Amino acid sequence: MLKLLMIEDDKELAQLLQKRLLKDALEVTIALTPLEGLELFQNQKFDLLILDLSLPQMDGLTICRLIRKESSIPIIISSARSSIEDKKTAFDYGADDYLPKPYNPDELIFRIDAIMRRTNPEISKTNAPFDIDEGGHEIMKNSLPLRITPAEYEILSYMIQKARTVISREELLMNIGSIKYESSLKSIDVIMGRIRQKIGDDPKNPRYILSVRGIGYKFVNQ
Repeated sequence: MLKLLMIEDDKELAQLLQKRLLKDALEVTIALTPLEGLELFQNQKFDLLILDLSLPQMDGLTICRLIRKESSIPIIISSARSSIEDKKTAFDYGADDYLPKPYNPDELIFRIDAIMRRTNPEISKTNAPFDIDEGGHEIMKNSLPLRITPAEYEILSYMIQKARTVISREELLMNIGSIKYESSLKSIDVIMGRIRQKIGDDPKNPRYILSVRGIGYKFVNQ
């Protein structure tokens, strides 16, 4: 599970984002003040920083500059300040992305995924529970083979290879050879339900196969 640090003085917003990101296997530690955030950053290891700008005690741009001097951690600015000057300064100080408030939490997740794929493509492979044995045409969970059908193998292996990417039902129909394209989108949901059961994924609180409303699914291999 990726570990994120969020420096945000709006407690209600921070907790809302924390709850939403956890559903995508993103563990968020909240710091309500700059000093608390800097202390957490010094004492713990994080994969990404979400940083507000309008903070008490110290401006977020100063924090961005301080952290970038000693770390290459990806930084996403999350701020109601949207002037071109603030954006330019943030990028000059080393920010990787800038997301003006208000925004849909899903957009933040999409940006996190994109940054992590670009900056650390190997991170999702570290301690990943699922592996593909292409020679044996098997998928392993924690080194043990899953008992799945050919269609389930094709879908699951496709999703593992595109982990943390949103995949539409139409994309699955077009790329899974054992499923006829004429099949209904509902058939994908039925197969996905069987896969969840076989990999031990709770349908009410899934950990690995996440539903993306109105689109399809996303696989989290952590």
